[in-house]
Amino acid sequence: MNTLLDLLSQEAGKAFAEAGYDAALGRVTVSNRPDLCEYQCNGAMAGAKQYHKAPIQIAGEVAEKLSGSAYFSEVAAVAPGFLNLKVSEGALAEYLKEVAADEKFGTPLPEKPLKIILDYGGANVAKPLHVGHLRSAIIGEALKRMLRYAGHEVIGDVHLGDWGLQMGLVIAAIEEQQPELVYFDPGFTGTYPEEAPFTISDLEEIYPKASARSKEDADFKAKAMEATHQLQIGNPGYRALWDQMMKVSLKDLKKNYDSLNVTFDLWKGESSVQDRIPAMVQRLKDEGYAYLSDGALVVDVKEDTDTKEMPPCMILKSDGASLYNTTDLATMEERVELYHPDWMVYMTDKRQSLYFEQVFRCARKTGIVPGDTKLTFLGFGTMNGTDGKPFKTRDGGVMRLEMLIGDTRAEMLRKIREGRPVTEEEAQATADIVALAAIKYGDLSNQASKDYIFDIDRFTSFEGDTGPYILYTVVRIKSILAKYEENGGRIPARDALVPAVGEDEKKLQMVLSGFGAMMAGAAQELAPHKLCGYLYDLANAFNKFYHETPILAETDPVRREGLVALLVLARDVLETAVHALGFDAPSKM
Repeated sequence: MNTLLDLLSQEAGKAFAEAGYDAALGRVTVSNRPDLCEYQCNGAMAGAKQYHKAPIQIAGEVAEKLSGSAYFSEVAAVAPGFLNLKVSEGALAEYLKEVAADEKFGTPLPEKPLKIILDYGGANVAKPLHVGHLRSAIIGEALKRMLRYAGHEVIGDVHLGDWGLQMGLVIAAIEEQQPELVYFDPGFTGTYPEEAPFTISDLEEIYPKASARSKEDADFKAKAMEATHQLQIGNPGYRALWDQMMKVSLKDLKKNYDSLNVTFDLWKGESSVQDRIPAMVQRLKDEGYAYLSDGALVVDVKEDTDTKEMPPCMILKSDGASLYNTTDLATMEERVELYHPDWMVYMTDKRQSLYFEQVFRCARKTGIVPGDTKLTFLGFGTMNGTDGKPFKTRDGGVMRLEMLIGDTRAEMLRKIREGRPVTEEEAQATADIVALAAIKYGDLSNQASKDYIFDIDRFTSFEGDTGPYILYTVVRIKSILAKYEENGGRIPARDALVPAVGEDEKKLQMVLSGFGAMMAGAAQELAPHKLCGYLYDLANAFNKFYHETPILAETDPVRREGLVALLVLARDVLETAVHALGFDAPSKM
């Protein structure tokens, strides 16, 4: 369906045409001076040069044509040539009835839905998830949901780090600790054990120690690199041990991602494309794209328009080993072959922007990715502590993700217990839901590319631009509706809306009418912070309306039913938007 701005623009466009001007000049936008008007049209300013007339003259002629329009209750031409507009309460209510009846609340669906692959998560096998993984998971999940809501087909891939040196480090460390294991017996021909010789806790202890040791012990690092090489060329014992690492790690990763309400359609990693790398590399050589430079195989990706140096994209190191570049290119090749995506979006730390520019250019130049497939790198900023430095534990270490979630939940539980009398079971369940909202909204309300401060006190507050405030607004509406039913009221259909009486009610209706256009735009721009901004505006509009408007005390039954229908629509839009961000609202708080 059309957005309200589309309808208002069409009406203004007709007036421009009737006055003898181009109808395209009638584009209406939300006013940047809400103290003066609700909407504005600057077409007269744009048309002044074209028609050799003063803009205020054009605006005056168009305003005259708009007098009596069913869409506008006020139209004013003001110097130097703006049209200040107020939508009529009747037209707004009729449009909102259409929004209420629409499955997507007025979100315009694409004529041709896109197939989109989102590469987010980026967890490493044999390592615990830490706070550095938070933003990718949260932003990626929100974008997946938003793009799906906007009508696109979206495939989310965790893209695990499961094939690099960290695997060799763990294998080498385990071999030193438990050399008697059959995985290290080159003559073993039997069936490898079903049970892993380690737990996830063991792996989380083994890797950091092995990594630190490799930086100081050259012999151990050489063993780890050889173990990595043996794994990659198919050493059966190492492959069997790697399988065990994958099984144990994936179980733990899925548990942690589940706690964030984050899911993936694909659980692929670097290992899934190893078999296609040799043929891809050979093609790049045969077709003249790849050449040797200081022993390494590279592809030039610089362009004539570059103003800064652009290093070549390395395909193989001088020892013939592959790199992240190689794996990412092979992954793109596989995705094109298997899924034929229209758009691939990659989410990592913004400091990797140069890397992705190189890989994207190489993929385009070599034909790995077709020219009509869009490639986007969405680099996100750092999550910092209240001291402005990257978030750490109290002793200065990198905080595990489950610790951050646990700390936020504990703070949320404390505030819920203090807020009102509540059973312990209810407090625990509510804390789970609201803590997740606090974490996710606290992250997503910031533009992805910017660093932000993780402030647990502010994020768990029930006041201000926070997740708990948004959820409290939803719960308040649910409470009013429950009271209405307890008093014998019947919840009406959402389209039982009536024209607004008063500015606060009209403001709420106007914010609700803008949901569809906002959602489509935020999804297309990959901008969850815009959805958060809308949610905050909607929550504020509702709460002001609630405090200024008697709802259940309204004596006119038709108007009372209309007000209740407005509450139902506000609740449903809020919950739809909240779900698109990756969290849900409780029944009580």
